[in-house]
Amino acid sequence: QVQLVESGGGLVQAGGSLRLSCAASGSTFSINAMGWYRQTPGKQRELVALISSSGITNYADSVKGRFTISGDNAKGTVYLQMNSLKPEDTAVYYCYLLLWRAYWGQGTQVTVSS
Repeated sequence: QVQLVESGGGLVQAGGSLRLSCAASGSTFSINAMGWYRQTPGKQRELVALISSSGITNYADSVKGRFTISGDNAKGTVYLQMNSLKPEDTAVYYCYLLLWRAYWGQGTQVTVSS
């Protein structure tokens, strides 16, 4: 059984920063990738950032230059440093883990006020 526990969401003013954390527990050997997705009401969940087991990162165009993903796939931890936040970044952020299948965290709310 694999579980993902997220933390670090909250309310911040535009231009501010937040750091999201995610820790995986359970049978997490052979992690292929970890990352973050986000979702707003009525929209599909979208990729924010991914980091592969080899350290290769991938970002959505909308967050490049503002967000930084880091982590240790061997330990099952992933972080998302979010700077220069904008109101359009408001969403529920989900931790993502790819083993032989995908696993999702419960989500953490990020709200950016203008």
